[in-house]
Amino acid sequence: MKVAASLYKENSFIEGKNKENLILDQAHLVLGFGSRDLISNPNSFDAIKNKFPNAEILLCSSSGEIYDNEVIDNTISITAISFSKTKIKTSEVDINDFSTSFEAGSSLINTFPQEDLKLVFVLSDGGKVNGSELVKGMNHAKKESVLITGGLAGDGAKFEKTYVGLNKVPEIGKIIAVGFYGSQLEVSHGSLGGWESFGLERTVTKATDNVLFEIDGKNALDLYKTYLGKYADELPGSALLFPLSIKLNESEDPIVRTILSIDEKNQSMTFAGDIPLGSKVRFMKANFDRLIDAASDAASTCLKMNTSNPKLAILISCVGRKLILSNRTEEEIEAVSEIFGDKTLLTGFYSYGEISPLKPMANCELHNQTMTITCLNEID
Repeated sequence: MKVAASLYKENSFIEGKNKENLILDQAHLVLGFGSRDLISNPNSFDAIKNKFPNAEILLCSSSGEIYDNEVIDNTISITAISFSKTKIKTSEVDINDFSTSFEAGSSLINTFPQEDLKLVFVLSDGGKVNGSELVKGMNHAKKESVLITGGLAGDGAKFEKTYVGLNKVPEIGKIIAVGFYGSQLEVSHGSLGGWESFGLERTVTKATDNVLFEIDGKNALDLYKTYLGKYADELPGSALLFPLSIKLNESEDPIVRTILSIDEKNQSMTFAGDIPLGSKVRFMKANFDRLIDAASDAASTCLKMNTSNPKLAILISCVGRKLILSNRTEEEIEAVSEIFGDKTLLTGFYSYGEISPLKPMANCELHNQTMTITCLNEID
């Protein structure tokens, strides 16, 4: 397995990183994460296709590109991969062809033969697709031994339109994936947030999909404002600082849900993922150092699953973390880089949702506000 990275900016490639002398027209797979306007421009796709003529090309829009240990905007971060033993298969579905995101997720996974399948890496539209239902559908269709990771495409901080494309110019509404086959492929994953929970654990008593109305029989928005104190006057912007911890059942670790908007008229809160009735929730708050430490811990989790340092680490972090960390954003990438060292190439993007199991090789979950890492390596 060989990997190489390059950056596409202002209609041209910037000299990249290719320590292993990967021959570009022998690349089997190309991953590209970039700004909405640039990734959806036909000229960008033509340039990438010309540079990597024989590769399967997966592209998605981002809320910031990860290129080595940097975080950059208004570019396309490109990673090319060639395999010596691993086989890959790609697939695409359109959310408009299905009545639910569950059906779309199930259909996507069913396009992959399950024998010898190790990993399915998914990139989904981040606006039209219900990420929670998507992962439920994928889990329903997969074999127990298959790992699923990935993320939802971003659109900066605009939350208007996201684009995803497989071997063509990215479009709205697409869900794409690449399946990796073979016993020589070593995969690992980690996903951590670093948020601090506070207050009592409470029960969701009224909610519809990702819209929350009541907690413990009380108006959720009023309760939330009480906890926010002085930050309540800064809603909805301050909501990024105070996501929700949600425990789907007693046996599982909690996951994090970002608040996308509040509705004063309907006294409701809309989240970037479903809030099931009866689930247990706690409010959370940001601790900058713990957010960065969590990124480091996610990388350490990957290393514990590996026999050696991975060749490639795909980092998918949340746009909320980027907005909160602001000029400290690169610190979480640098923390990951320190764990892996210079033998591991880093790539990735800031997303509208991260897809990864909570526990090693378990079913995938939709996360918000986490650093999620997928690692690849071929072993003898």
